Amino acid sequence: MVFFPLSRKRTHQHTSFTHSKLCFTHFYYQYVFIPDRFGSKSRKMKKIITSILMCTALVMSAQHMGNFNSKVADMDISRANIATSMGNGAAYGNQYAQQYVNLQPSNVLQIKLRSLYNVDATDYTAVFNIVQVGKTAEETTKLMNDKIEIVKKDLKSNGFQGQFSLDMISFVPQYEIEVTKKLFSKTYTEVPVGFELQQNLLISYKKDSDFQKILTACGKAEVYNLVKVDYYVKNLEAIYENLQNKLLEEVSKKKAYYEKLGFKMEDYNVMMADKKYYHTPKDFYKSYLAAENISMESLKNQKNVTSVRKPTSYYYDPIPYNGYDIVVNAAITKPVIQLGMDLSLQYNLKPIEKKPEPKPAPVKTPDPKVYVVSPNGPIDIKQIPNN
Repeated sequence: MVFFPLSRKRTHQHTSFTHSKLCFTHFYYQYVFIPDRFGSKSRKMKKIITSILMCTALVMSAQHMGNFNSKVADMDISRANIATSMGNGAAYGNQYAQQYVNLQPSNVLQIKLRSLYNVDATDYTAVFNIVQVGKTAEETTKLMNDKIEIVKKDLKSNGFQGQFSLDMISFVPQYEIEVTKKLFSKTYTEVPVGFELQQNLLISYKKDSDFQKILTACGKAEVYNLVKVDYYVKNLEAIYENLQNKLLEEVSKKKAYYEKLGFKMEDYNVMMADKKYYHTPKDFYKSYLAAENISMESLKNQKNVTSVRKPTSYYYDPIPYNGYDIVVNAAITKPVIQLGMDLSLQYNLKPIEKKPEPKPAPVKTPDPKVYVVSPNGPIDIKQIPNN
């Protein structure tokens, strides 16, 4: 009896390969247990199934990718309880596949540089959404204020130095249908039964460790809806200036390299383009599903298999460094703000200047003179007019 082992841990993906794995499991079950059920008459069928399984194994052997879901670019995730777009994460997801490109020599010189700066946030703002209902407007407002005061007092008692602010979202009455029965009809009337107040509580802090204190305080006040966490950094101008200086150093190295290759940079005209970008961690959270296959023992004993909920795992996947010439603070141990600058320079040969042709020499005007010699010896010079 030949066994084809199956990996128990694999990614839960809705692809054609997923369905082929299920079919493979079914073939495996039939292959192993057909002799036990039908005896020696199944040997011919067993050989056929063996051939099918060997071909199938060859096709599927290169598909293992671990627990990472290759379709995370289609999923939405933020560092919050609400679903938001992955922002720039999708744009950076699969564009760094290593591909060999044939080099084409050219007399046009190009310098393309990319720089990335990983910087820790200097300020954070956590946004919590609070919804409170009550029978009257006064009761609703009081319950909302009580929750917020619980959060503030708990944090201040633990030495929290952050700032608090409120963002008013809505304050509306709630209605229900009241049915009034009459002799021959029913009347449905909307009557107010209470009020709903919705506010966002914004908590600003500077230390990443304060976030745990905030979660604990909000949990005591039954405030659980974390909308998002915003990251901020000071001195952006200084950081971008640092990147500019590093880019200029790289440009100087490239130009020196071209000079050694025999190119005179003063013979070229230059054109340039540049851009800046600023990415926060919430743009680069991704997700995957870690799934377990069903037990083969359950199939053998023909037991019912109960599927369980497979939790979604999230992780921070920053911009990869492939294709970057400059990376500052490359080693990171927590989510960071990623600032970048790209620079593109193109050098084209200057057109050859044609030397002006020499002008012809001006024609000299004739100046005829007549020399008259008298018999006595004196010489008399006479000027003849040109006309």
